[in-house]
Amino acid sequence: MDFMMMGRPQAEEFVRHVEEGCPYRSDDVMQPEQAVSTGTTIFVCEFDGGVIMGADTRTSTGQYVANRASRKISTVYDKIFVCRCGSAADTQALTQFVNHYLSQHAVELGKQPSVNTAANLFKVMAYNNKDRLMAGLIIAGYDEKRGGQVYSIPLGGARVRVPWACDGSGSSYIKGFIENHYRPGMSKAEALELVQKALALAMSRDGSSGGMARYLVISKDKVEEGNILGNKLPVGP
Repeated sequence: MDFMMMGRPQAEEFVRHVEEGCPYRSDDVMQPEQAVSTGTTIFVCEFDGGVIMGADTRTSTGQYVANRASRKISTVYDKIFVCRCGSAADTQALTQFVNHYLSQHAVELGKQPSVNTAANLFKVMAYNNKDRLMAGLIIAGYDEKRGGQVYSIPLGGARVRVPWACDGSGSSYIKGFIENHYRPGMSKAEALELVQKALALAMSRDGSSGGMARYLVISKDKVEEGNILGNKLPVGP
C-alpha cells in the first residue's frame, strides 16, 4: 500500500470565509487585517471662569457603530478631565496610567495636582510611544494657580496650551465655524451654546460622529455634566 506524504497546505488552498457584513476585513484569512478607521468629534474651550468640554457619543469601527452612547470625556482627577479621540483602547490605557501617577503625585504634594502637570504626564507618555499609539487628546480643567486651562496633545505627543481645541474626524467640518464665533472672555452661557452648536454641526455632517452630545462645565466651584439627545440637538441633518 502506497503512502503519500501530505505537505503543508498553501495559502491559496484555504477557503475564503468572511462573515457577511463583517466591518473588520474583506481580505483573505491568511493576509494581515486591514486597518480599522475610527471617528469622533471633541471640542473644548475656555470661558470667563472655567472651561467647557464637549464630545459626541458614537464609537465606530469602520462602517459599524460599536457603541452609540460611549463616554469620550474621562476623569483624570477631581477637576481635570480629558477628551479622547483615535483608538479607544490606546486613549483609555493612557488615561488610566495618568490617573494612577497623578493620584500618587497628589499624595506626595498633599494638595490638588495642577492641570499643567496632568497635561505633561499625557505628553510624556504619548511622545515616548508615538510610534505605537493612535491617540489624540485634549486635557482641560481648573486649578487655583492658572484657572481654566485647555491643552491639546495631537498625534505625535506635542503639548500646546490653547484657548480652544477640537479634534477627531468631525473637527474638519467645524473649525471655521469655531474660529468665526469663539472669542476670549465669553460667558458660560455663550460658550455652552457654542459647544452645543459646534458638536451638532459636526454630527450632522460626519458619518463617524453621532449619538448624543455630552458636555462638561468645569469652574472654580463645581463640575456640571449634561447631555443633549440626538433628536434634540440645535442643528440637525
